[in-house]
Amino acid sequence: MSSLQYILEILGTLFFAISGALAIRDRNPDLFGATFTGFVTAIGGGTLRDIMLGAYPLVWISDINFLYAILLGVVVAYIFFKVLVGLRRTFMFFDALGISFFTILGVEKALSLGLRPEIAAMMGMFSAVMGGVIRDTLINEQPVLFRKEVYATACLAGAVFYLVLHRFDVPRDINLIISSAFIFIIRMVAVKFKLALPNFKR
Repeated sequence: MSSLQYILEILGTLFFAISGALAIRDRNPDLFGATFTGFVTAIGGGTLRDIMLGAYPLVWISDINFLYAILLGVVVAYIFFKVLVGLRRTFMFFDALGISFFTILGVEKALSLGLRPEIAAMMGMFSAVMGGVIRDTLINEQPVLFRKEVYATACLAGAVFYLVLHRFDVPRDINLIISSAFIFIIRMVAVKFKLALPNFKR
């Protein structure tokens, strides 16, 4: 694992922990409840991905720094709670950063295990969205995956974009940054302009 990839994975974990802790802002939870929600948001998608891929030990078990990143994210959300929830689209911002990093890192993980690019793209998307799905289920909200907005599609597009750049031998670290930024921009533009895919049911 390159140093940049490791940094992005730690940052992705931190951002997801913040978004998970902020997600319970209207539920009047205690500190443990917020910590638990931040924890499952941060490690949920990556854990399910690694279980499906048979990749053991799970990354947050083998590296204590991921737990520290989660705790730091919860502490940041707790200390700056009023400031963060008062800022427009703060929750969306941190969530978008989280899915941006985790999508590409999921693709990298699958490719490193020798899986086909198509499967790697799906694993990248799965890594990014499942933590949010678990978070929303826990707080009794409709999972963001099923809301009328571009979410998982942004992750899949970014995963494919990464694979295309990889095919053209774009340096790995540059590809990581560009592809993560690509997902983040798609997601934030979709939120700003309320972009959505056509309805399945006519």
